[in-house]
Order: sequence, then C-alpha cells, then structure tokens
Amino acid sequence: MKKSERIEVFVRELEGSCGERSFDACYLGYFECFNSGRYYEAHDVLEHLWLKNGRRAPDYAFYKGLIQLAGGFVHLRLQYLNPAHLKHGRRLRPARRLFLLAETNLTPYGPLHHGLELKPVLSLCWNMIVLLEKSDCTDNPWTPDTTPLLPNPVARKGSD
Repeated sequence: MKKSERIEVFVRELEGSCGERSFDACYLGYFECFNSGRYYEAHDVLEHLWLKNGRRAPDYAFYKGLIQLAGGFVHLRLQYLNPAHLKHGRRLRPARRLFLLAETNLTPYGPLHHGLELKPVLSLCWNMIVLLEKSDCTDNPWTPDTTPLLPNPVARKGSD
C-alpha cells in the first residue's frame, strides 16, 4: 500500500471515530500521533492535508511549521535510537534547523490559530533549539520519557 493510501485509511478511521467536529481529521490526527510519540506519522498525516490544500492556502505556513516540528522530533528520536549509526547519529543539527524553521513558520499565526495555543508550541521549539545549541548539537535532549505534549485544539474548538 502506498503512503498516500495508508494516510487515507488512517484519516477515514479518525473521521469515523470522532463524530462531528470543526477541524479536518488530518489536523486532529497530527496531534493524536504527535502526543503519542509517533512523530513520523504526525508529519505524514498533516503533510497529506498540507499538500492537498496547496501553496496558496492561507494556512500553508502554519501546517508547514507543524510538519517541521514533527520532523525535528523524528530526527531526535532516530538519533536517540541509533546514536552510532552513520546517518542517524548525525541528526541533531538537522533537528535544530527544523525547530528554527517551525518557529519561523508558526510565529505569524499566534497566539491562537485553529484552536491551537501557539505559545507552548513556540516554547517547545525554542527549548529544543536552546538545548541543542547548548551542547553544540552533541547531546540529544529527547528521550522516550520526555515525549512532549502539544495543546489539544479540540479543547478550544470554535476559537480562532
């Protein structure tokens, strides 16, 4: 099954399990995946929506920033699991770069966008950047015990 087909199946499952809501299932799926430490899946499910809406969409940079945030954690997780691996061992600098890009793309949308409080999201970006820079990208600040949680946009449904 192709990646896009897997995402479609996942999104249909989300749509069927949550009933009526005001946000796209891909958007909500991002938070479900991210908050359970499935960063790659979070990246993929939101990328599906991002690509579908296109570059001219008003939320293009917002979704891009969230995708970059998840991508940063994909790098940290892979480096943590495989620190001696030739490729995965060098993922801390790319993670830092993605956190910087995420912050740049998300900042214009704050403080609240699509039910998401951006202050804690931006703080997470900056905390990761600071921790990585403090060690000159030699120490990984992520562990399975420090999996971050993003605010749930459903709790603020109707706010924007």
